[in-house]
Amino acid sequence: MSLVGKVEADVEIKAAPEKFHELFSSRPHHISNVSPGKIQGCALHEGDWGKEGTVVFWDYVHDGKAKVAKEIIESIDEKNNSITFKVIEGDLLEEYKNIKITIQATAKGEGSVVHWTMEYEKLHENIPEPNTLLQFVLDLSKDLDSHLITQA
Repeated sequence: MSLVGKVEADVEIKAAPEKFHELFSSRPHHISNVSPGKIQGCALHEGDWGKEGTVVFWDYVHDGKAKVAKEIIESIDEKNNSITFKVIEGDLLEEYKNIKITIQATAKGEGSVVHWTMEYEKLHENIPEPNTLLQFVLDLSKDLDSHLITQA
């Protein structure tokens, strides 16, 4: 059984891909206002919003428990509405040696498809794949979409 893996899923939203991408790349600190039941806060620890190399700190609730994650923005692709975060500290590293999350929004009809990818290496074989975390971000995407489509 491999310790290295990848989970991925798509969620369709009504918002434009650029709007969804911009929320994660340049305004992640607004996400807690939009979905306070899932994200309690997002703080800038190093760098500037919207820039590669920026370090952000998330407070969130996953599986009913308060958790934290410190992530570095590894890459931002404005043309393809893609951003990649690498977890560098926090609760996820209690189960995973490393975990990288890529979010890409692509136009589809009047809205978008948001593709979430989580690449990870588990600390040992008894650690489950991060499927509940994947469902968490899919649900978060729907919360963010509801907010974005009400914004002019």
